[in-house]
Amino acid sequence: MADFPAQVFKSYDIRGKVGSELNEQLVHDIGRAFADFLPTEGPVAVGYDMRPDSKAYATAIIAGLTEQGRDVWDLGMIATDMIYFAVGSNKLAGGAVVTASHNPGEFNGIKLCREDAIPVGEFSGLFGIRDAVKAQSFKNVSNTGTVANKDIVEGWIGHVLSFIDTAKLKPLNIAVDAGNGMAGEIFAELEPYVPWRVKEMYFEPDGTFPNHEANPMKSETLVDIIKEIKQNNLDGGIAFDGDGDRAFLLDETGKVIPGSAMSALLADYFAGLNPGATIIYDVRSSKYVAEVITAAGGKPFRTKVGHSNIKQAMREHNAPYGGESSGHFYFKENWFADSGLIAAVIGLYVATINNVKLSDLRKKYTKYFAIEETNFVVEDKDAKMEEIVNAYPLAVSVDRLDGVTLTFKNGSWMNIRPSNTESLLRLNVEAESEQELDALVSGVSEYFTK
Repeated sequence: MADFPAQVFKSYDIRGKVGSELNEQLVHDIGRAFADFLPTEGPVAVGYDMRPDSKAYATAIIAGLTEQGRDVWDLGMIATDMIYFAVGSNKLAGGAVVTASHNPGEFNGIKLCREDAIPVGEFSGLFGIRDAVKAQSFKNVSNTGTVANKDIVEGWIGHVLSFIDTAKLKPLNIAVDAGNGMAGEIFAELEPYVPWRVKEMYFEPDGTFPNHEANPMKSETLVDIIKEIKQNNLDGGIAFDGDGDRAFLLDETGKVIPGSAMSALLADYFAGLNPGATIIYDVRSSKYVAEVITAAGGKPFRTKVGHSNIKQAMREHNAPYGGESSGHFYFKENWFADSGLIAAVIGLYVATINNVKLSDLRKKYTKYFAIEETNFVVEDKDAKMEEIVNAYPLAVSVDRLDGVTLTFKNGSWMNIRPSNTESLLRLNVEAESEQELDALVSGVSEYFTK
């Protein structure tokens, strides 16, 4: 295929610019190749987010799936975490959701999973789908699949609430910023079942993101919800990303509970419910996550960054929970898949049953000082990592699980990890004091500017 946009097939999903990289014909062919790839028989679920082209792309995927003989459940407009629920709870052959997550409005994409919500990524079928589309190599089939419209919202809300004891919930006043993404549609469906007074912010689905980018990892997107919390003396808030699979809690002072602190909170909760269980965390996470797991009687297991790595480790260790510092939190009882809504609900529940403020939880689960992940443009990533390793001969350990992690005698550590798709190295640093953190960051940053 001439000018085939192979670059839209990423490590974990499909993502690209609408029109110049993604179009309905390409998406239709992806549907065909996905149908051929899926190893089990049965229907395939398809949903889409609120972006202007998402419904058309979902229609194209459905056409490709049915052309290859697959029956389809058309779920309509959904949050990404709902596709995993649909596939897992109904024992479907797989699922596809059209979304570009938190990316700006000119982007779109597709996330795929197979039976039991197992992810389809770079090493688990996605590049094979890419190659089949490029070669226009599809199976010959004699039958055409059918399409059935399915509404899974009520079942999804019931599933989310199954992670807590709703009888123990108490009234809270919170703000929820959906960023004009999918969380607005879904959180509104949850509200009748919880005793929370909710200030709804940007609940109207709009894939052009007229108010702010739906990416709570960026502090500038949290300005409005912080203002709302402070001005109205609320108990806290929740900020979602565009497709609703990530959520960040904010406390009553307007401060965000960082990803590592939220992961430690959830790890503590699930280690307590599952004595002796293995709990998964990624290499970027605070070392306090492992300390919390151990103190709660669990077994910490550290893995590479990325949802496919987390999910694989969870399945191998039958872990009840796994977390990434980026705000993706995974649950065994959710088919090892992540959910922003489940994480947020549990976080508010933990505060309630312990009769504490969200700021108390933030302080409890934040022990050390860390920087936000910082990217540096580097052409020869491997050479630069080795240069930095050689520059720190006093490191007490050099760990190459994911990139390189250097740990120092005073307990400080830094991880330098290459991007899979760009000429970038990603830096994470943690220390036991602000002074140690500043010194370490200042020192290592010099090597990125050489």
